[in-house]
Amino acid sequence: MATATVDIRPLSSAIGVEVRDVDLSRPLSDETFGTIRRAWEENCVILFRGQRLEQEEQVRFAERFGTLSELKNATRKKDLHPAVLLVSNVRENGELIGELPDGEMTFHSDQCYVERPAMATMLYAIEIPPSGGNTCFSNGFRAYETLPADLKTRLEGRLAVQAYDYDGSRGSSPRLRGEALKPDVRQYAHPIFRTHPPTGRRALYVNRMQTQYIVGMDRDESNAVLDTLFDHQERAEFVYEHVWTPGDLIVWDNRSCNHARTDFSPSERRLLRRVTVLGEKPY
Repeated sequence: MATATVDIRPLSSAIGVEVRDVDLSRPLSDETFGTIRRAWEENCVILFRGQRLEQEEQVRFAERFGTLSELKNATRKKDLHPAVLLVSNVRENGELIGELPDGEMTFHSDQCYVERPAMATMLYAIEIPPSGGNTCFSNGFRAYETLPADLKTRLEGRLAVQAYDYDGSRGSSPRLRGEALKPDVRQYAHPIFRTHPPTGRRALYVNRMQTQYIVGMDRDESNAVLDTLFDHQERAEFVYEHVWTPGDLIVWDNRSCNHARTDFSPSERRLLRRVTVLGEKPY
């Protein structure tokens, strides 16, 4: 067991912390993990650099956060744990070995379109292109806290429909908001302002990629309000952009932040290993 004083430092002025001198390939003591978890819950994003993790070691660490979300994907490799997803554009024998291979992805929250979205997402960098493919994180706590009071009052108790509606012709991008959702699309209405159970804080819980409309609001009015919310939560002072290095492991809290991916060359190999942790129904 690894038990030691944990060196935790701010990652940026916007969001996140970095934990130094912790080897995640070794089991952590309850005391050490408790310190790490509290720092993550309070700061939305936590980074560990210089890790050397096999799949089993990453899964073991992820299980400390809660029940893992098992996946069903067309490109699943037989040797992958049921909760592991490869995020990659690498091909073997002409076939992709992972999901979400190429291109820019706008801000979103993982699995927000189901009743119990992912609480945590853990991403471990294995192969990284020389430029691009960065991950940006937006602080939902600060976005909520800085909203104008009249907008908070207007939207208190309101729900917004989140949907997973992708069209392969658009690569990694979903259908444009305003287009009719297909009847079989996964979708769920969640609070625009959700409570973060560990801290009791409120977070702005909408995102440009998957939030479709505000329930009970005229569509034009809904679009205008959502555009205002998206622009607000993506302000530079709320965002940290992470430039990946192999061996980086990041855990982010989908209950309190959104994330996005910058574009990169499809000719450059990119391979990361993802595990997600099941969350509670937002309230």
